[in-house]
Amino acid sequence: MELSSPLKPSNSNIFHRTHDLSFSSSVSPFPIKTRFQNPKFRKPISLNLTISSALDSQEKQELPQNSPQRLLKELSQRKKFVPPNKRVPPKRFILKPPLDDAKLAQRFLNSPQLSLKQFPLLSSCLPSMKFNNADKTWIDEYLLEAKQALGYPLEPSENYGDDNPAKQFDTLLYLAFGHPHCERTNARHVRSGHSRLGFLGQYVLELALAEFFLQRYPRESPGPMRERVYALIGKRFLPKWVKAASLHNLIFQYDDMDKLIRKEREPPVKSVFWALFGAIYLCFGMPEVYRALFEVFGMDPEDEECQPKLRRQLEDVDYVSAEFEGRKLSWQEVAAYKPPEDALFAHPRLFRACVPPGMHRFRGNIWDYDSRPQVMNTLGYPLQIKDRIPEITNARNIELGLGLQLAFLHPSKHKFEHPRFCFERLEYVGQKIQDLVMAERLLIKHIDAPGTWLQEKHRRLLMNKFCGKYLREKHLHRFIIYSEEVQDSYEHNRRLRNPATTSVQQAIHGLSYTVYAKPDVRRLMFEVFDFEQTQPKAV
Repeated sequence: MELSSPLKPSNSNIFHRTHDLSFSSSVSPFPIKTRFQNPKFRKPISLNLTISSALDSQEKQELPQNSPQRLLKELSQRKKFVPPNKRVPPKRFILKPPLDDAKLAQRFLNSPQLSLKQFPLLSSCLPSMKFNNADKTWIDEYLLEAKQALGYPLEPSENYGDDNPAKQFDTLLYLAFGHPHCERTNARHVRSGHSRLGFLGQYVLELALAEFFLQRYPRESPGPMRERVYALIGKRFLPKWVKAASLHNLIFQYDDMDKLIRKEREPPVKSVFWALFGAIYLCFGMPEVYRALFEVFGMDPEDEECQPKLRRQLEDVDYVSAEFEGRKLSWQEVAAYKPPEDALFAHPRLFRACVPPGMHRFRGNIWDYDSRPQVMNTLGYPLQIKDRIPEITNARNIELGLGLQLAFLHPSKHKFEHPRFCFERLEYVGQKIQDLVMAERLLIKHIDAPGTWLQEKHRRLLMNKFCGKYLREKHLHRFIIYSEEVQDSYEHNRRLRNPATTSVQQAIHGLSYTVYAKPDVRRLMFEVFDFEQTQPKAV
């Protein structure tokens, strides 16, 4: 290219640069004007991009438009963008395709949960599959230590007969120590089996201590009793009992329990404690629950830390049953008690602890003649029981009528003059027995469900507003006995009426348990009141 300028270069310079410059044959007659007023510099463009784009265009031209290789190459080159705040859910929360019918049927048929036909509740709490090598290793190393700490024979429980529920104790004891914070809980059968035992065990403990304190303190109201129960089995006190029984090393095998903070120490201890009593209740019954509580774990109901807060007590001038007068029953007497052969009730001493002898003064009043027959007809009472002597049947029906009148007796009527002439003590035991009956029902009905799901289902079915609603649907709330001063406000204000109907509902279950035992509570809950009816969701 030729440059035109007023200054002509010398011949020597042209001679030296002839090998560097190439001159075109056409020379422009117009001079080139340079503009340096507003210079604009651009970034240099890399040749690599142009070369790569040219290569890509050649490859795209080579591959057809609908070629799968071309689509795969474009997908691989496209960058994957993941938002920084979005976390990928764990694998256990990702839904899996359901098993086909053949595999599902085979899984249930091979499950140990269907192996015991004569013990359906115990069978439903067995693991969903047979133990693997890791489970057997823990059983070989630590199970003897656990059985020795709990005071049970060291020989394998498999030596018992098939008609003995204690045959499955080793299996349930292993599941009881598989709490969610240990490594063995990664296995589904351990995690689910442990949570189901804990779900049952918490209601077993509540009922056992409610029956014990009702018989030990026949004049006390349920408020102080609840404080006593919490001081014994509240989660903040459980590490003390577990350490007293030398079970803390089996729960925390790699940590010192005393050095852990509360939120790391209390949840595993509570989970194992509940599951242990679920296993003991299934294999040995309620008397063994009392022995484990007061002998193995060393709980003392007379300890200073277990005493309720001081409060103003109403003066109780009424009599108690002769077996409670002047003494406090020990846990041995409560655990070893067996009703006599011709007893009027299934739990006669618990009935006497809840229904005071002075209730006979209400026999023959207006409610006894007018309301009692309607209530008994709605509830299906009295049940047909063949007694050896007809007088026993008549006496039971009389006591049942007085108990029903007490269950409908609101505290506003007589409590300030006669503290035990109201439904409070029957309500306390009724609340605990209906919790346990519903827990057993859910365990048998949903054998593949974990304990956390059962706990939420249990809570939704037994909400207080539903318990009162079932009573009102049977039109039994019209028979509640209020004092004249508050009767109008309770009948026309649902905020007052609904809690009262809930209390009466639970008191009826408590009376049913003391008179006819647990089967009649099931009849009332699932046949008379239909506790499992589908509830509409709140809008």
